[in-house]
Amino acid sequence: MHIGIDASRTTRAHVTGTERYALEIIRALIQLNDTLDAPHKITLYFNAAPPHGLLPHSQHVTQKVIPLARVWTHLRLAAELWLDRPDVVWVPAHGLPFVFPGRAVVTIHDLGYKHYPAAHRWRQRLALEVYTRFSAWRASVVMVDSRATQSDLHRYYGTPPEKMRVVYPGVQIPDVDTDIDAVRTKYGLPERYWLYLGTLQPRKNIARIVQAYQRWAARQTEQDTALVLAGGRGWKFDEAWVQGENVILPGYVDETDKGALYAGAVGFMFPSLYEGFGFPVVEAMGVGTPVVCSDTSSLPEVGGEAVLYAPPEDVVMIAAQMTRLSGSLKLRQLLVERGREQAAKFTWEDAAWDALLALEAAGAR
Repeated sequence: MHIGIDASRTTRAHVTGTERYALEIIRALIQLNDTLDAPHKITLYFNAAPPHGLLPHSQHVTQKVIPLARVWTHLRLAAELWLDRPDVVWVPAHGLPFVFPGRAVVTIHDLGYKHYPAAHRWRQRLALEVYTRFSAWRASVVMVDSRATQSDLHRYYGTPPEKMRVVYPGVQIPDVDTDIDAVRTKYGLPERYWLYLGTLQPRKNIARIVQAYQRWAARQTEQDTALVLAGGRGWKFDEAWVQGENVILPGYVDETDKGALYAGAVGFMFPSLYEGFGFPVVEAMGVGTPVVCSDTSSLPEVGGEAVLYAPPEDVVMIAAQMTRLSGSLKLRQLLVERGREQAAKFTWEDAAWDALLALEAAGAR
């Protein structure tokens, strides 16, 4: 089979979860394909030349750089697909070209803009609505990151469940190579702290994290544990969310420091209002940091029985789970053990296998 893949997101300078997903799953798919008895032919389409060594070398892979400043997907990529006519084309992030030949697979990561439209600019919301609706209809197979997204696609767009494949992403667990004390010193952190790591934006429920922490702290006899909200300020960030004693905002954290930052925390706070997957939860579990997170969207799938859950709007319950975690060494040890086991389930090798099965199913239709 000839598989064409939109690899344009792998070369972007600003890396978000979508870009990381595209890079890691394409990398794993190339390696997997080379092990097959009858490898597929793969053509990767880029809008900018990839750095040397970005993806594994393979005799079964052809790279095509077809630059265009604007509307690359709908003009340049579409034109190349008309010329090459692959058996199936895969776009790893929401938007298929509007006009192209043959079968297609698309990965739709989440429908957060449906649940919390106010968290997106209107132009972004409109683009997501148009591209997602069209792509879910046009694709032969739709890959989704979770059963929660599968349910949303059926609910909002009527996408048949049998057309969708749940392909859980892999998660690269951060290394704890950096000395934890050195990381504390670098970011001005105390010895004990609760941690949130991610963009500071409305969907991440930052105000309630602070409120829950304050409620928890008010019942502690020793006031030596801070709340660290690590990450950049996102759209609609409000300074009022983060007012209070012992609330620390270190800003962006270097990738090399993430593992130590997780490992040094009393617990990881992630009561997000909506997540299509929830990478930080898996990262924290993999490092061995217990997690308190939401009981909504995809997070129960991700956390399994390894985390403590609370409704994201319930500050009292979030604080109660913090109290349970901080007050029981036995519970903490249990969550650490379960968390490492749960995190180990999300590998890029498994994701590549599931993606390949979805591509083969689409190509056979």
